[in-house]
Amino acid sequence: MSTLPVLGLTLGDVAGIGPEITLRTLLDHPDLREECVPVVVGDAGALRRAAALVGIDPEVVVTVDHPSEATNDPGLVEVFQVGEPMEEVPLGQLSAVAGDGSYRFVVAACDLAKEGAIDGIVTAPLNKAAMHAGGHKYPGHTELLAEQFGVQNFSLVLSAGDLYFFHLTTHVSLTEAIAGITPERTDDVLDLVHAFAGAMGRPDTPVGVAGLNPHAGENRLFGDEDADVLEPAVQRARERGIDAHGPLPADALIPQAVRGKWELVVVCYHDQGHAPFKAVYGDDGVNITVGLPVVRVSVDHGTAFDIAGTGVAREASLVLATRRAAALAPGWDSVWRTAQRVTV
Repeated sequence: MSTLPVLGLTLGDVAGIGPEITLRTLLDHPDLREECVPVVVGDAGALRRAAALVGIDPEVVVTVDHPSEATNDPGLVEVFQVGEPMEEVPLGQLSAVAGDGSYRFVVAACDLAKEGAIDGIVTAPLNKAAMHAGGHKYPGHTELLAEQFGVQNFSLVLSAGDLYFFHLTTHVSLTEAIAGITPERTDDVLDLVHAFAGAMGRPDTPVGVAGLNPHAGENRLFGDEDADVLEPAVQRARERGIDAHGPLPADALIPQAVRGKWELVVVCYHDQGHAPFKAVYGDDGVNITVGLPVVRVSVDHGTAFDIAGTGVAREASLVLATRRAAALAPGWDSVWRTAQRVTV
């Protein structure tokens, strides 16, 4: 067991489906214990409540004082307790208490990673409005993690199989997204893509860059951003040895990627990547943050307040996220060092 990566699974918003999908992931998929040592970073009380609601013996939830104490028993859910128990938080309702908890779980996991107690972070969903109500004004997990680790250059990456969608902007309005697509940001993300590909042993993999506007601007008929920002950035990337192409019309590039022509794709804004990705891959996709010193993989869905506590939530995405983190964690230091070398 000592050779397996230790993963911190943050519980997310305890008013949502995070507790029950975490239970199902750790109890119904015992083969995961051959790939990693999972330790929940969150609240044992919320997990025991969820267990009772979905027909699982609450006694399988136990606490550990430190991840190093985890036994990796497939019949147990071992929890690093963060703060006071939260089993009284109402299910299925936006709660400032739950939002604050989801923030504290992530911060605790980052602290454990910084001290070397865990090798990766897997995140169950949080609710952004609840986190804001709890006093923490972050657009989402990605930005919170970046702040905790003190990094400026990072990218949200959607992944399914060998396909990776890197995002220039994420949880901002469309107006802010357009303003945020700058030469500097585009250069940084293309460097991250190249670093990620290189550390994975595929530095020459072509990178397709989606245009911002319809038809990638069509010679400035539909906007100037593609010609003024993206096209020069692609040319600069090629001069740095990155096999970048574009900007290409997104409605052509993304279907080509789904069919296997592209493995590495840069999209401009949240829905340009997320909408087609989720339509095609659903629970078969995960969210990776590239640019952090520790691997972080997340489910690619929300808190699903409408079904919380009913036992019908599917754990497939969290299982996949855990597997992907377990696979990436042993080599992640190479990803981190390579990214730092090409972007500093």
